[in-house]
Amino acid sequence: MFALTLLAMKLLGIDYDFMRRALELDTSPTTQAGSTLTLLGLFAANAYIVSLLPRTTQMVIVWIELLALVVLFFMNFNLSLTFMISKLPVMLMRGALTTLGISLLSITIASMIAFLGAIAKLSQNGMISGAATFYTSLFRGVPLLMQIYMIYMGLPQLGYVIDAVPAGIAALSLCYGAYMTEIVRAGMQSISRGQWEAARSLGLSPFSVLSKVILPQAIPLVIPPIGNQYISMLKDSSLVSVIGIWELMYLSRNLGSKTFQHLEMLVLAALIYWFMSIILEFAQRKLELKFSPHKPNAK
Repeated sequence: MFALTLLAMKLLGIDYDFMRRALELDTSPTTQAGSTLTLLGLFAANAYIVSLLPRTTQMVIVWIELLALVVLFFMNFNLSLTFMISKLPVMLMRGALTTLGISLLSITIASMIAFLGAIAKLSQNGMISGAATFYTSLFRGVPLLMQIYMIYMGLPQLGYVIDAVPAGIAALSLCYGAYMTEIVRAGMQSISRGQWEAARSLGLSPFSVLSKVILPQAIPLVIPPIGNQYISMLKDSSLVSVIGIWELMYLSRNLGSKTFQHLEMLVLAALIYWFMSIILEFAQRKLELKFSPHKPNAK
């Protein structure tokens, strides 16, 4: 309510100097103390009123208020809203679609690498386990930006010319596949050793042990951290802009440089990234509920 009040004052053109006085260091101690107490009082009253409401309502109100504060923060930048709206279709139809396409392909490949890498690391064969360990160490230890450059500019030195998009997808897949390999491995190793041995004693093949016993129990454990990796990959896909891929970050820099309105385009790109991240968070939550062994409706 406090944040919404401030936003309404800003939209109506009403000055709120008491906030500025509370933050300026050159005001008198009395004025500054009084302004600070006013802010604290408004915040305490807001918190008390919201605390009387149900939990779900509290969460909705907090989201709305924090969003209002974010909007208020950006409104102080004197951004050109008309310019941002005019560039929104291009950012969505070209930048966002390219970003989503690269991210989804990279997520799919990285997930396959992760499961194969986790199985390889748990292998009793030393050569297979050693190769998987080397892979995770190398691609987790080298910055993603360097991996993008090394794949895009290094492979042509060996005679393999690769386009920018496949190079970006390969770098993202290999890098995040290494991180997700450790997540899947930890999830599989969290299953008690007795279940592995019991499955083998029943005569199940190694593939059946993994697919019917271990993975159904490990998947619910690894969904939250892997979901976080998916969201991180979506944002890190902005790094492929350095090799000329027309995704969100590249478009925001390109369109903003023409009229020197860089900040407007960066804020617009940030909002689109945030919106796509919220969609991924929602999908992650749905998967958690689907695979959770303790479902709300379970009896």
